[in-house]
Amino acid sequence: MRRIAIVTDDPGWHGKRLRAALAARGYDDRYVSLTACKLDLETENFPVSLPGFADRLPDGVFVRGVPGGSLEQVVFYLDILHALSLLGIPVYNEGRAVERTVDKAMTSFLLHRAGIPTPPAWVLADPDTARHIAERELNAGHGVVSKPLFGSQGQGLRRYQTLDDLAGFSPDNGLFYLQRFVHCGEQPHDFRVFVIGDKAVAAMRRCGVTWLNNVHQGARCEPVRLDNRLLCRLAEDAVKALDMGYAGVDIIRDEHGRYSVLEVNSIPAWKGLQSVSEVSIADLLVEDFLRRLPARDTGAGALP
Repeated sequence: MRRIAIVTDDPGWHGKRLRAALAARGYDDRYVSLTACKLDLETENFPVSLPGFADRLPDGVFVRGVPGGSLEQVVFYLDILHALSLLGIPVYNEGRAVERTVDKAMTSFLLHRAGIPTPPAWVLADPDTARHIAERELNAGHGVVSKPLFGSQGQGLRRYQTLDDLAGFSPDNGLFYLQRFVHCGEQPHDFRVFVIGDKAVAAMRRCGVTWLNNVHQGARCEPVRLDNRLLCRLAEDAVKALDMGYAGVDIIRDEHGRYSVLEVNSIPAWKGLQSVSEVSIADLLVEDFLRRLPARDTGAGALP
């Protein structure tokens, strides 16, 4: 039986659904924490060691989570994913995709470079220049959002609406990531579009209880039909620009009906989206993932 590694420290709801979808297709799996992996360069056979795969490396790796830590730790975790890819094992999403999207600065840069509409953003270390940018934006009638460069689920975001708000203006870990706030009307909301294999497969409207529209922050999920081709095409183009297998794309529509991409998530949760979607997102993910596996019975990384 072919075996899959599901990379996660907390399988939870998502891990159970991936496991069920894999089992329904005749695949065995193991949950693997990157904190328990190692590079073993003493012998030729297994330069990458994964718990639960003592006799052979997995046929494929589904990345459901990359743990936080020091810069050295995070780089090492991504090294494991890169090494598996170099050994010819399909990694979904691969390390390069995770790198491009866990870093909001690079995500914004690549979207901007590809011509994908995204709110104006500034990333810098100098406090005086950062404050000048914020003051300029506020004086022009724009709000400003400050975000940690690394982070998710709306944690650590700050919104500045007036010059008085800048009394608490400060960097996150020595850096400023500033983004122009997008007004979307009286009811705060944005859209999450789930893209698998370059195609939008599900979408929802997230209505926040505050200006934050993250489900983790209490936002209400509402279904969105996929016949909005402008919304879907924007999400699909963003994923193509970042060269990813699957992603959750956060899109906002301003008061004038213009769409822009806020963020692209390479390890997106979909529990909230599944609650308002008719399709099984885990099944679609697994089907696309398995199509990327090599068509052979012995499996990648087997001992000779």
